[in-house]
Amino acid sequence: MKHIAIKENHLYSKTYQRGKKFVGRNVIVYVLRDLKAKALMNSHPDKIYINRIGLTVSKKVGKATVRNRVKRILREGLRQAEKANDIKKGYLIVLVARPMAISAKSTHIATDIQRAFKALDMINL
Repeated sequence: MKHIAIKENHLYSKTYQRGKKFVGRNVIVYVLRDLKAKALMNSHPDKIYINRIGLTVSKKVGKATVRNRVKRILREGLRQAEKANDIKKGYLIVLVARPMAISAKSTHIATDIQRAFKALDMINL
């Protein structure tokens, strides 16, 4: 399923300040309850809750082509982590790439994200 992106800067800031945080080797994961989740559910054709995803890769990681590659790897790692686990819906999720993510494979990113979701209590049992 295609992810809904976080587009507003204030949502990133709010997630950084108020959200729960997990620091992994390749990625930092921030999670915050989405207050607009109910309205987004009503506008969704299937009437289901969805997560909004934000990806951040700073210029410290590399030039534009490297940052875009890291974003693709983050998206694939997130997709694998969601496929392996039943993730709770209705949250803002921000993934911040660390410099180690340049050489990481999507499976390494996926294990970091899965570990983060377990630590942040984002997995439905």
